[in-house]
Amino acid sequence: MTAHQGIDQPVFPAETLARMAALYPAQAGLLHHRLPDHPLLSLEALATLGENLPASQVEYNPGDVPIGIKPEDVPSNGLSIGETIRTIDTNRSWAVLKNIESVPAYRDLLMRLLGELESVVEPQTGAMLTPQGFVFISSPGSITPFHFDPEHNILLQLRGTKVMNVWPAGDERFAHRREHERYHTGGHRNLPWEDTYREGAQQVPLGPGDAVLMPVMAPHFVANGDAPSISLSITWRSEWSYRESEAHAANAALRRMGLDPAMPPRWPSYAWAKTVGWRIARKIKLVS
Repeated sequence: MTAHQGIDQPVFPAETLARMAALYPAQAGLLHHRLPDHPLLSLEALATLGENLPASQVEYNPGDVPIGIKPEDVPSNGLSIGETIRTIDTNRSWAVLKNIESVPAYRDLLMRLLGELESVVEPQTGAMLTPQGFVFISSPGSITPFHFDPEHNILLQLRGTKVMNVWPAGDERFAHRREHERYHTGGHRNLPWEDTYREGAQQVPLGPGDAVLMPVMAPHFVANGDAPSISLSITWRSEWSYRESEAHAANAALRRMGLDPAMPPRWPSYAWAKTVGWRIARKIKLVS
């Protein structure tokens, strides 16, 4: 991959790649990056990007919400996406621009960064599938509610500070198998929250130049610091992550039949018969 405009050295130093190799794919942990101030990631550039993305690729709302708020209870902030980003210092909001790789310049940046990780990722989980990028813009003190995501993910902190609060992926004390089944059959990513969960959190403080490796489906919430924040999330899928999704979807189908299937084992290979069966059943329309 060719060097991206404005990036004249590796973004992820050798010690970060070594640290990632020790963590990936199962553990969350602090990494570091050297992504410089970049014209595509300024507030004005991001506001313009948000205004030009389809509505399905933009999400924004007040940032002073409970950790465990239900998706249907999240209110509007009364602003447009462009206004939200341009006034993020004072409007007490949170915004995410999704699938920024749909814009060629942002895809070039995403692929430049992911290319630096191939030597660590591919020996562990194979080809980096479905590359996607997300940008988070947050007001001081805002909260991203408790949720999980299906991608392998590194979040690069670019401006401001935040604390990533993360729990072990696959631990049913924090996200029951039924929550996985619900999500992988079209449900929302937000999870039920209990204050007792705080005792099990791994806290990863982030400032500019820091990054965090997030495992697939690790429950987490994010608490922003006392300044506006910009973060870039670079993500990819693996054949393993897709197998896990399909195993949970297959379990959901079994649960609708009155069974109580066990939580699928995690990494590295499992439930292959179940995921193959799920794919065949979908093809012949035995399940929806």
